[in-house]
Amino acid sequence: MRKSSAIILITAALSGSCSLTPPLGQVDSQTSATFPGKTGGTLAPDIAWQKFFADPRLRQLVSTALANNRDLRIATLNVEQARAQYAIARSDLFPSVSASGLGERRRNVGPPGITASAVTFGTYDVSVGLVSYELDLFGRVRSLNNAALETYFATDAARVGAQIALVAQVANQYLAERALLEQINLAQKTADGMNDAYDIMKKRFDVGTVSELELSSMEIQRQTAKADLAAFHQRKQEINNSLVFLAGGSLPSNLPAGRSLDQVVLADVKAGVSSDLLYRRPDIREAEYQLRAANANIGAARAAFFPSVMLTTSTGTASRNLTQLFGPSSGTWNFAPAVNIPIFEGGRNRANLEVAKLREKSSIANYEKSIQTGFREVADGLATRSGLAERISATEALVAAQQKRTDLATTRYEKGVDSYFEVLNATLDLFNARQRLIQLRLARAINSVELYKALGGGW
Repeated sequence: MRKSSAIILITAALSGSCSLTPPLGQVDSQTSATFPGKTGGTLAPDIAWQKFFADPRLRQLVSTALANNRDLRIATLNVEQARAQYAIARSDLFPSVSASGLGERRRNVGPPGITASAVTFGTYDVSVGLVSYELDLFGRVRSLNNAALETYFATDAARVGAQIALVAQVANQYLAERALLEQINLAQKTADGMNDAYDIMKKRFDVGTVSELELSSMEIQRQTAKADLAAFHQRKQEINNSLVFLAGGSLPSNLPAGRSLDQVVLADVKAGVSSDLLYRRPDIREAEYQLRAANANIGAARAAFFPSVMLTTSTGTASRNLTQLFGPSSGTWNFAPAVNIPIFEGGRNRANLEVAKLREKSSIANYEKSIQTGFREVADGLATRSGLAERISATEALVAAQQKRTDLATTRYEKGVDSYFEVLNATLDLFNARQRLIQLRLARAINSVELYKALGGGW
């Protein structure tokens, strides 16, 4: 075979190969085309997290966490590792070209005493060639390359999912801290009121106008308010520790002032249509890429049933004299294809193909599950938002009614119409109603964050 024929064969092998990867059919997600109870607002993908969070303190906390969080750093390094693995797999598509040079001088000595028979000669060789290159006739190498590429895409989608999850975690902890500040303020006012009321009642008890039962009841409520206040402070410190962990270090000392939950802290979002989740949510995209990678591995497993051709070829010059190394008639070439035909593998290839098919089925199920999970999270978020709006409205009316009751009970007590038990009960009910309102406002804010996350917004 001439050298030109070998080059033609190599070029043909590099330019095209058949693929045994099966076509990927349509996956049925079994979900509705629309979300129930959609409300107005801006689509989540159109709102960057910097605009979604209206609180400047929260924005700076999120920015700090995105820059320093260790889990996010690990996710980013995983992407870089997957990219390197893809580069390794892609390199198998191209031949490995090497150059070599050899020079040798040798002296052969004849029998003892016959110096004239000693001969000195040289051997010189320079060559360039392919080293063990597989002709991808049945697409095995290309299928593995495609699988590595889809795995890289899946890893990058996982990184985006980690970013969205981190943003949501920071926001939820910050909102919980905002709620605790309001609860601490309310509990402090209640405790101060209880202390003042106890001092007044203690003086009346000393002069005999108040019974010991009333004084004991007042003492119980005073200590209860004190214990509640200590619990709120403990919880606030725990949340601060959580924020430090999420931020990857100490919180910035120049954080701006934050907003309360009854102020505009978050932008409003709407869901759109369910098919949008396929393009927004990183977990769904990750599952899709994993499915494509599993499908590509089937092609590689199928190709293992067919012969593989390993090619080693080189061309260069060789001579017994260095001065004639590049002279006429010194050219050399080598063409050595090696064909490997699977005859008996003990069922290995068939088992590998079965494993690849089962992994694809598992990836299909995981893909379908991720779609259904995304749809449910959005639907639940919309339902929760609607229910919270009604509960907050009712609780605000309850707080107003409890405030009116407390004012009336205090007036009647001061006029001697009722005992202080009426004032005490009304005050405690007002405190509980206000605490419930704070919790509902917190739940509404967290629901907005979770809905924003479920819709895949911000990235």
